[in-house]
Amino acid sequence: MFGNRYARRRDALSPAFQRVAAFIDAHRPIVMTSSAIELARRIGTSDATVVRAVQALGFDGLRDLRSELAASFGPRNAPIDNLQRTLAEASHGIEAALDGVLEAGMSGLEALRTHAVRRSLLEAVRILHAAQRIVVFGLGPTAHIAAYFTARLRRKGRRYALLDRTGAGLADQLLDLSPTDAILMMAYGKPCLEAELVAAEARRHRIPIVLVTGPDETGIARHAKVTLAVPRGQSERVALYGATVSCLEMLLLGLAASDPRPAIATLAELERLRHATRHRRRDKQNEQERSEEQ
Repeated sequence: MFGNRYARRRDALSPAFQRVAAFIDAHRPIVMTSSAIELARRIGTSDATVVRAVQALGFDGLRDLRSELAASFGPRNAPIDNLQRTLAEASHGIEAALDGVLEAGMSGLEALRTHAVRRSLLEAVRILHAAQRIVVFGLGPTAHIAAYFTARLRRKGRRYALLDRTGAGLADQLLDLSPTDAILMMAYGKPCLEAELVAAEARRHRIPIVLVTGPDETGIARHAKVTLAVPRGQSERVALYGATVSCLEMLLLGLAASDPRPAIATLAELERLRHATRHRRRDKQNEQERSEEQ
């Protein structure tokens, strides 16, 4: 690890290289996300000195250094650690980072094409279609995705409820759960107290759960009627939700295909309301123009 390497070579480094190495040792997160030029500016030296100091420590270059620093964080899975590891791997620049997102996205979409996930998707559509109301649970980043999904459910003519609060706020949202509901739950990582509470209430009301989670996460899966294993990119790297959103889009279109009538009727009503809004706006504008002419 870097600490041992630095200790072994410290005395052999020139004063300029020692200053660079000491900065690296004390500011590892910054080093993992900075270029040689940015590091040189912070240390008060040249970028060439930074690169030569890194090589004097036994690394091929900054990328090699960043990889070792990322490994030194161990199995921690906090968002900052995942971001640092991801950026260390994308040290070649912005294009490398973009390519990493594309590769993770394609991998997630391939997972949705597998026979096991496809079978689970069909079962999930059946459960959600049979429910009188679809209750969607998501916290943190998935709360925004849950809100998007409920907005699309409204466009499809489906009754829905959103569970996106914590503490007492979630208790209020859980008040009107009914056995005629179905719950779509997004829960990645270690199950939080709110997810466990929703699962417990679902069990009490005999409400089926469709769970969207990672491929290797089983904490809440034992309570789910159907589990959709949708990856969020590589393990211990920054979370990417492209495949999650694609999975939800598949569920939405599956629901519309199960019975197109509610979606068609809702969209027709939406068009009527838009038309009425345009007419009212135009009438008001004409009225203002006539008033100004007088």
